[in-house]
Amino acid sequence: MTPRLSLRNITKRYPGIVANDGVSLEIAPGEVLAILGENGAGKSTMMKIIYGAARPDEGEISFDGKPLAVESPAEARELGIAMVHQHFALFDTLTVAENVALGLSGKLSPAQISEEIRRLGDKYGLEVDPASIVMELSMGERQRVEILRALMTKPKLLILDEPTSVLTPQAVRTLFKTLHQLAAEGVSILFISHKLDEIRELADRCVVLRAGRVVATVNPKEETEEELARQMIGADPPKVREASGKAGDVIFEMRDVTVPGSTRVCGVNNVNLSVRAGEIVGIAGISGNGQSRFMAAAAGEACTSPECVKLFGKPVGNLDTHARRISGLRYVPEQRLGHAAVPELSLTANTYLTGDSLVRSGFILRDKARQFANTVIERFHVKTPTAEKAAGSLSGGNLQKFIMGREILNRPRVLLVHQPTWGVDVGAAAVIRNSLIRLRDDGAAIIVVSEEIDELFEVSDRIAVMYRGALSPAVPKKSLTIEEVGRWMSGLWPDSPFAKTHTEVR
Repeated sequence: MTPRLSLRNITKRYPGIVANDGVSLEIAPGEVLAILGENGAGKSTMMKIIYGAARPDEGEISFDGKPLAVESPAEARELGIAMVHQHFALFDTLTVAENVALGLSGKLSPAQISEEIRRLGDKYGLEVDPASIVMELSMGERQRVEILRALMTKPKLLILDEPTSVLTPQAVRTLFKTLHQLAAEGVSILFISHKLDEIRELADRCVVLRAGRVVATVNPKEETEEELARQMIGADPPKVREASGKAGDVIFEMRDVTVPGSTRVCGVNNVNLSVRAGEIVGIAGISGNGQSRFMAAAAGEACTSPECVKLFGKPVGNLDTHARRISGLRYVPEQRLGHAAVPELSLTANTYLTGDSLVRSGFILRDKARQFANTVIERFHVKTPTAEKAAGSLSGGNLQKFIMGREILNRPRVLLVHQPTWGVDVGAAAVIRNSLIRLRDDGAAIIVVSEEIDELFEVSDRIAVMYRGALSPAVPKKSLTIEEVGRWMSGLWPDSPFAKTHTEVR
């Protein structure tokens, strides 16, 4: 059988780094091929080359037996190649339907595009309102838009770069059914994920990249997750420390916090939460249920009345992010590029954004900032040739490690984190989770919002759930099971305003 896609000795160099070093691989029609590797191993670069967003320095590519030399993603889509990007390629100020239209070459009317978005969303469990403005959507909802746009092109080759990183377990299961169906219809699927259980479930073969080179090709169904992690890292993956400790006094408190939403964005209504020194409170929930508004209110991006939010017993509800940061509260937002980091600025310059100690009397302490950036790079194993590289040039996982390290190494008394391990490999995820637990052990109060339930059970002392803007009670994780959290994510916690009958927590 003629391979759907064939790569021969693909090499791509950037200043100070070789992203792909003589990569060769093939994928057959109807095959699901997983690409596994650490952050910075060259996976995304290889996908961009196939999709026409980057050009190789050396090597050859063929598609359905013919030489492939596309100059742009538009040419790739015309040939039947679609890609779901790790960093979403969406225009924030346009609607969902308008963003989808930009990726289609046909002549569908706006009404037909909106109808197709609704049809595919219902069919594949990826519901999203076609009239929503993208900037109002959560990361999980934006992920759905990317996937739907790719599916609407009816591709022969579908490239998925971390497609499940901000999807709920229910949405992931539905997506996998869709991908199996597409593969059965002859669509070839290139799948990048750091979630080893997903690779074992979905992929027919797995190619392992390390430092830009192919080091192994295995059948993932015949390998354990530990063996796959060892292949990827080249050593045993680090272990996450036991997350349990003794909490102190309440140092962060939200009382009857209400932040209005809009017709398409969920707000929060009468939210109450107290977090003590030396504990991590995890918040689960399906994307789009008010988590973004909740974190904005907690961090100071959406101000409330002073008494609604208290920090060390003092009202701070009317203070902005800078004032709260000076008081000891730090925030890692969900969106990396444009919110947590400025992509055009260097890593060193990005430390200025929240590095209050790096500025004195209006002057930037550049040497101190460079030293701090290098410390973050070293401690959190960020793969970059220099701290002067632009933040946008890093892989998503490496940028996430840098942003997390930047805030954690500032030793906050209160830390708010939205999706702490989004897009990072298994080894880096362990480093980040251990750092959160260590910070908790040093007496910090931490709130972690994550759509990965396993992660919350790994790091949290107490767990709460958000549903339609309401927050459940935060209870000790030992009194919960993953199945119960799943039910709570549908609003069915005891005394929930959404529960028709009282549900006992066993």
